[in-house]
Amino acid sequence: MLVLSAADKETLMQAEKKNPNWRVRERARSVLLLAQGKTCAQVAALQELSMRTVSSTRKSWIAAGLNGLADLPRSGAPAKVSKQEAERLLQWARDEPLTLTALKTRHEEAGGTPVHPNTLTALLKANGFVWKRTRHSLKKNEMRWHLNAQNRRSPS
Repeated sequence: MLVLSAADKETLMQAEKKNPNWRVRERARSVLLLAQGKTCAQVAALQELSMRTVSSTRKSWIAAGLNGLADLPRSGAPAKVSKQEAERLLQWARDEPLTLTALKTRHEEAGGTPVHPNTLTALLKANGFVWKRTRHSLKKNEMRWHLNAQNRRSPS
């Protein structure tokens, strides 16, 4: 059984309700259930988790408190674009409006690593760039055609 202070209990209840990460909310709930005197097996059954997961959450709470409920950093794949290349790409995007294709071409002509346009999209979005795709509408042309057709029919 875990023994929680009143402050820890309140913090966990807030994390369970309001933390944006669902994993932290789930782990906070596990710790609260363990503090009620439930065993790891009972908590696992209640939350439909494995016993190993609940046990790991318990150990993380004991070792690091609330910080132990967050996910640890993951290694992931190495960056496709170096920091220098990313800065150069961002500067070009700030200086003038370019399409992704034009930005990719300029990057590769400057000796940059060949990348997929989706990589550039992710880089730009991660750095606060927002854009909209140009949409062509035929409504205005339709309206003109409709008005011209009406004018041809009506006697003047």
